[in-house]
Amino acid sequence: MFNHQDISRFESIETPFYYYDLDLLRRTLAACKMAADQYGFHVHYAMKANFNPRVLDAVRNSGIGADCVSGNEVKKAAEIGFDPGNIVFAGVGKSDREINDALGLDIFSFNVESIQELGVLNGLAAARNKIARVAIRINPNVDAHTHHNITTGLEENKFGINTWELAECVKELKQSPNLEFIGIHFHIGSQVTDLEVFKSLCLRVNDIRNWFEDHQLHIRVLNVGGGLGIDYHHPDEKAIVDFEAYFKVFDQFLERRHGQEVHFELGRALVAQCGNLVSRVLYVKNGQKKNFLVLDAGMTELIRPMLYQAYHQMENLSVLKLAGNERNTTRYDVVGPICESTDCFGKEVEMPVARRNDLIVIRSAGAYGEVMASGYNLRDRVTSVYSES
Repeated sequence: MFNHQDISRFESIETPFYYYDLDLLRRTLAACKMAADQYGFHVHYAMKANFNPRVLDAVRNSGIGADCVSGNEVKKAAEIGFDPGNIVFAGVGKSDREINDALGLDIFSFNVESIQELGVLNGLAAARNKIARVAIRINPNVDAHTHHNITTGLEENKFGINTWELAECVKELKQSPNLEFIGIHFHIGSQVTDLEVFKSLCLRVNDIRNWFEDHQLHIRVLNVGGGLGIDYHHPDEKAIVDFEAYFKVFDQFLERRHGQEVHFELGRALVAQCGNLVSRVLYVKNGQKKNFLVLDAGMTELIRPMLYQAYHQMENLSVLKLAGNERNTTRYDVVGPICESTDCFGKEVEMPVARRNDLIVIRSAGAYGEVMASGYNLRDRVTSVYSES
């Protein structure tokens, strides 16, 4: 992915920084939109994955909508030009202020996650003489077969309304004059790579949709969430996920009535591969049992490996620039400078023998990377560099 010109450019930039390949981002967005349009599906971008301004500009220009999980995400989406009629607002803990701000923008839908939230939203909408469109987020109890920290669709998770609460939910909807019920919403987890999981979701959605229709509630929107994973091990060979295969599952197994819309909320699959964290070797510590590569990036710049035990491919760019790539390899624990033992990007990683000031790139970091950065240890906030000035 990186050529000599890229590496020469990086050598003159202070590290660490995020590098975004905007051309790859646009190609990924175009592939997603084209695949979705074949079936008339609607896609919203999960802003929590990455809200870098240049990234958001590309997403907005692609014609994809916005999926938000905080009031500030809703406001940011509207500020940069997303059509409010294409913004959805989910989140298990929406505050009154956040709800009021979104009501003022007349967004497409509130994805409601509890029966109590229905009552709060109805009251706030009534106070503003508004009608709030709502989709009920339902916990389908479908196992996403992913890391337990990013599973959201089981009954043990905090998200959504459980199926045994649906009768009470319908009762609340029917006595809420300032709510317009438009559909049902699901999200089972993140980094799902087994498409059979989405087939299971479709079958569960079919059952739940039938239940709502049996209770005289018309469904216009079937929002099946997102969660489509990427290939962290082969970021160049599989830079763009197979959106066609993903959407085809829903076309085959999700039953739709005439006029029903199908909505998706994709994040990682759209932006992860376009972003990479570039760092520099501060020190090489060689021991009897362990060798350590100490980088100037740490968990303050990319916390996924520490939080989820997530794998990211790492490459020594300084070696790639060498003719013939002539250096032996050894194994390192690749660590950061943060005063925490958990500040480790990977253990026993086989890499070319490293030297001080070598450039190291951590791949596939465009999702849940920069957005989760912190100022712990009073660290400077990570900066961003783009493939285009």
